[in-house]
Amino acid sequence: MAEAALLAWFEEHGRDLPWRRTRDPYAILVSEVMLQQTQVERVIPRYLAWLECWPTVQTLAAAPMGDVIRAWQGLGYNRRAVNLHRAAERIAASGWPDDLRVLPGVGRYTADAVRRFAFEEDVLPVDTNVLRVQERTGASFSAAAAHALMDLGATVCLARVPRCGRCPLAGDCPSRGKRYEPLRRQSRFEGSFRQRRAETLRLVSGRSRPLESLDEPVVAALARDGLVEVDQGLVRLP
Repeated sequence: MAEAALLAWFEEHGRDLPWRRTRDPYAILVSEVMLQQTQVERVIPRYLAWLECWPTVQTLAAAPMGDVIRAWQGLGYNRRAVNLHRAAERIAASGWPDDLRVLPGVGRYTADAVRRFAFEEDVLPVDTNVLRVQERTGASFSAAAAHALMDLGATVCLARVPRCGRCPLAGDCPSRGKRYEPLRRQSRFEGSFRQRRAETLRLVSGRSRPLESLDEPVVAALARDGLVEVDQGLVRLP
């Protein structure tokens, strides 16, 4: 009964997101990797621009890594770009693997999301929003409710102050009316190692730079992640 009510709510309130209009596994993989650490509103224009530049897995696989890293900047956690490019290379060479988790940067949730939304397999991808709704309601849902669960968790069953008055599941929800402690905040970006990484990568994206002019511990970390190369004292994108 809970799932029927949820799906009826989704018919009226579901978000119209561009990656929901395709069954192309490559396009869905791009969206899921972008969404791993970035809000939907920021991802939408970058997703559309990405697919305009590299519309297929083959075009991404053939692109220079440096161009891919440049295109990713601003989304954060730039190693995702390296992993996505390496995944595209593997898929272009050998096809889509049976176990998507062998692809660089693809874990259980991302693999399940591609399986569900691209290949229409009977699997429910469980992200933070889906898990929150499951735990609070105590209800069971099928794979058909995946998008509805994600939207309910993102817009109604919020982490701290759920909007129970708008929830189609509130009538039988044992957590109705509860409030929750704030989640642990991420450490400040200003002055952090993450900021130093972002600034160094931005500088190198413009042109090669002498190693001595850069933050060397940061360069070492970027090199380990495959984001830069150091050759004869110069730091550049791969």
